Amino acid sequence: MTNEELKVHAKNIRRNIVTEVYSAKSGHPGGSLSAADILTELYFEQMDINKDNVNTIDRDRFVLSKGHASPVLYATLAEKGFIDIEDLKGFRHIDSKLQGHPNMNYVSGVDMSTGSLGQGISCAVGMAITNKVDGNNHRIYALLGDGECEEGEVWEAAMAASHYKLDNLCAILDYNHLQIDGNIEDVISPEPFMSKFEAFGWNVLDVNGHDFDELRNAFEQAKQVKDKPTMIIAHTIKGKGVSFMENNYAWHGAAPNDEQYETAMKELGGLE
Repeated sequence: MTNEELKVHAKNIRRNIVTEVYSAKSGHPGGSLSAADILTELYFEQMDINKDNVNTIDRDRFVLSKGHASPVLYATLAEKGFIDIEDLKGFRHIDSKLQGHPNMNYVSGVDMSTGSLGQGISCAVGMAITNKVDGNNHRIYALLGDGECEEGEVWEAAMAASHYKLDNLCAILDYNHLQIDGNIEDVISPEPFMSKFEAFGWNVLDVNGHDFDELRNAFEQAKQVKDKPTMIIAHTIKGKGVSFMENNYAWHGAAPNDEQYETAMKELGGLE
């Protein structure tokens, strides 16, 4: 797939994210928008997931460890054709399967129910171990938030992944520098990420999380690594694509009003 084709998918995903949060009058747009290019690359180039194998174990799997960013997962699944686009407008509504945090029991294509930070990467480690034991050669991918890495459970999972030589596990860090209370360096800095993950025995790659060439190359490099899990540190912009949300931690968990929604959708090419 060309980069231009990927950019079209990413822009559609970003419009879907804004629509979800606006329709719910709640949700987490900032960290969903920052991860849109990462999930675009995963679901449209890297992962062997399609309508025929989505409900089987014969495919790659994805865990959204930062489960509050569910809008980007639902938006991607809709762009992939697993969720009806109109259903996105029911996000977080009482009668909708699209809960604020993803639930694998309700939504086809959601591989793990997540929300409590740190638990998603732990589940991904378990999945990767299971694939090793079963002789299943499919890969496990997991997306973490940078603020999430303040959780001790993340590092326990990192230690286990290295110990068990999980070269079938590739984690991606959505490094947008912001969490609900502000800049991660001001809240409780989890830096330095690269040397920490290297010290825990991981192969570590550093990329621009909005550059499809860099993302593609990193994922391909990760597939060649033996006896080590890979962490891709993806530098991103919180709120990417919507000017008034970019690099503003206030949009970690806030919904746009009518005027802001119209402005955002026009910027994303969704309204005339």
